[in-house]
Amino acid sequence: MRRIQAGSALSAFGLGFTVPYLYVYVAQVRELGASTAGAVLAVFALAALMVLPFSGRAIDRRGPVPVLLAASVLASLGALGMGLSDSVPAVVASAAVLGAGTAVMQPALATMIVWGSTPATRTRSFAMQFFLQNLGLGVGGLIGGQLVDESRPGSFILLFSIESVMFLVLAAIVLTVRMPGSPALQDTRPGDKPAGGVRALLGHKAMVQLCVLGFVLFFACYGQFESGLAAYGTEAAGIEPSTLGIALAANTAVIVVAQFVVLKFVERRRRSRVIAAVGLIWALAWIVAGYAGLGHGSQAMATAAFISTYALFGLGEAMLSPTVAPLVADLAPEAMVGQYNSAFALVKQLALAVGPAVGGPMGAALHGPYIVTFVLFSLGITVLALRLGKRLTPVQDQPSLAVKPSRVVARHEPEPVKEPAAA
Repeated sequence: MRRIQAGSALSAFGLGFTVPYLYVYVAQVRELGASTAGAVLAVFALAALMVLPFSGRAIDRRGPVPVLLAASVLASLGALGMGLSDSVPAVVASAAVLGAGTAVMQPALATMIVWGSTPATRTRSFAMQFFLQNLGLGVGGLIGGQLVDESRPGSFILLFSIESVMFLVLAAIVLTVRMPGSPALQDTRPGDKPAGGVRALLGHKAMVQLCVLGFVLFFACYGQFESGLAAYGTEAAGIEPSTLGIALAANTAVIVVAQFVVLKFVERRRRSRVIAAVGLIWALAWIVAGYAGLGHGSQAMATAAFISTYALFGLGEAMLSPTVAPLVADLAPEAMVGQYNSAFALVKQLALAVGPAVGGPMGAALHGPYIVTFVLFSLGITVLALRLGKRLTPVQDQPSLAVKPSRVVARHEPEPVKEPAAA
């Protein structure tokens, strides 16, 4: 498990080098224009949507390791191609390869964590992955910011080369992992063939409800970070563009600092109620954002409120990481873990594609309706989570019940001493 977590963190570290600067690289450094940069971001999402429906069945049939190896190599080639591309066809093709590779990596890694953990340790394992991935993204972005220079295309080639190498490092680490289900450990997992496919998944009402909830979660948070909320902050709240970086840093800092403090709180509580609490926290975050842009305080107060919005989002994310992903795994039949993880990843990608398209124009022009809309979406998270809780078994909703020691203590009664027989 430590190797899996280390590989996941290093791949996030590599992504951190390039993600914040991708738009600038395509539009300005390669001088391909804003429209091409927008197309590249769209291709990322489109490539993910195209490959995820097929990746789950491949993971279940072949195992997560070979799928993750293929995805890592694909992502490495895409990253290297991005660094060397200087034309529209080349940069779009590289974006498609990179987007497909990174999209498949996530459900494959999630399935490896499921295979390498137990229901009792799964919550903490996913929390650790989320913590390390955010730490990797943050450190990678920080170091990348020191290396990048818009006047030197070579500096961007260096960033993409580092990202490419990190994906290959992930592949090398994965090759050293012996997973349950490999020939050496074939007796530790059932050898069932994946059955049912999409029809079985769609017939699982609890999973369908979780997917709907997941879409709203990602749409109301991650889908707004770099689009609607950023547009709202600069247009309505008068936030300086540099402050957006500080806000994102505050978000990451809260996740890193709070993750394991929150974990102790989450582990002993019902997952549905934890997710419901996240909806309330995010509703408060949107209200604070409303104050930043629609209130009448000073610019300093507006800036502080806007940064606090991102920090509150981070607190909610720290509560979700040990909750939602393990729940997907616990709902999945033994032979369909990969398909369930891929389906949920597909829902996330849909939300990340729709979120900016809806939130961007609203955040830039319809300030009041934008805030009201996402306050309602956040409250909808609470309602959907409580409804989902009614479909979960007690152990699915609160895994700690499965490992709770019995309070019944057996008492040892001494055997009565027999009286000697009378002579």
